[in-house]
Amino acid sequence: MTKTPKGYWIAHATVTDQAKYDEYRAGVAEPFKKYGAKFLARGGDFEVVEGQAKERHIVVELPSVEAAKDCFHSPEYQAAKAKRKGASENDVIIVEGV
Repeated sequence: MTKTPKGYWIAHATVTDQAKYDEYRAGVAEPFKKYGAKFLARGGDFEVVEGQAKERHIVVELPSVEAAKDCFHSPEYQAAKAKRKGASENDVIIVEGV
């Protein structure tokens, strides 16, 4: 039996409007629950050891890469993401686990 690798969102953000960003954060609860997302890192302490970094780093684990993509593109997440517009600068990737 082949085990499906987990999928991960790796996001880096610089928040420019905390109140609007908090609305976004509240809005992700529904899609994250629906798609089985689990936060592994969410804005904790960090050290830049090479290159440049944004001020906030988030790692989210999902059951598979397909679930990670489906969650990101879901109407529920896109509605939450719309609340983030103008509230932060973001880089987000989806990566397959090992």
